Amino acid sequence: MSRPVQIGDPMQPAHRTAQLEERDLLHDVGRAVAHFDLISDGDRILVAVSGGKDSYSLLALLEILRRRAPVHFDLLAVHLDQGQPGHDPAPLADWLRANGFDQRIVRENTYSIVVDKIPEGRTYCSMCARLRRGILYRLASQFGCTKIALGHHRDDAVETLLLNVFFAGKLAAIPARLVSDDGASIVIRPLIYCAEETLARFAESRRFPILPCHLCGSQPDAQRKQMKALLSRLEAEHPNLRQTMLAALGNVNLSHLLDREAFDSATRTG
Repeated sequence: MSRPVQIGDPMQPAHRTAQLEERDLLHDVGRAVAHFDLISDGDRILVAVSGGKDSYSLLALLEILRRRAPVHFDLLAVHLDQGQPGHDPAPLADWLRANGFDQRIVRENTYSIVVDKIPEGRTYCSMCARLRRGILYRLASQFGCTKIALGHHRDDAVETLLLNVFFAGKLAAIPARLVSDDGASIVIRPLIYCAEETLARFAESRRFPILPCHLCGSQPDAQRKQMKALLSRLEAEHPNLRQTMLAALGNVNLSHLLDREAFDSATRTG
């Protein structure tokens, strides 16, 4: 039986491509942390680890950053077992223990709530995310964490932008830093500048024990997957399209949009 791969373990892939991917991802994480003030000295960060490639990569990259950063912060890996049939968090728990992470596996049966409330054939993602977010807010307070780190990346941001434009009639993506309505919780997304394809290669090279999501995976026609497919088709003709869209999210000209409040504010200060 092969032993779990550990962060910094000499048995991890040492080829130059993997090293470059790690360097590029750390660079993007560092930029996000600096641009949006994501981590402060003394933070205790709850890292939500779903068992997918993105959350594994988030935890691994934050651990590398923690060891190198000039400020002190701690990480707590939290996996939320949502009661999906056949879900087994044991491989994740074993990996976390083998790599020395402070961890909590918490079971909350949101699955039964989602399938009861959402009609068959409709996407579960929105309600599932709201329930999960509320639980994470509570757990962060319970475990004494100052921030909650989520694994959303660049592709999530641009896909969300398209979803909001096409289906919600608004211009909005995913913030790198979000304070909850009551001001009690701060959500950070250190991977917001990271490309999904790079994260996928990073996760593969580290051989993370990926846990399947049976809930989302059962809905192949979810709108987000349609946006991902659309972007892939467009990027085949226009390379770097996703990166350009990400740049656009940081280069907003309010006076050239049709939001009247934003227009009035921009013209008064312009």
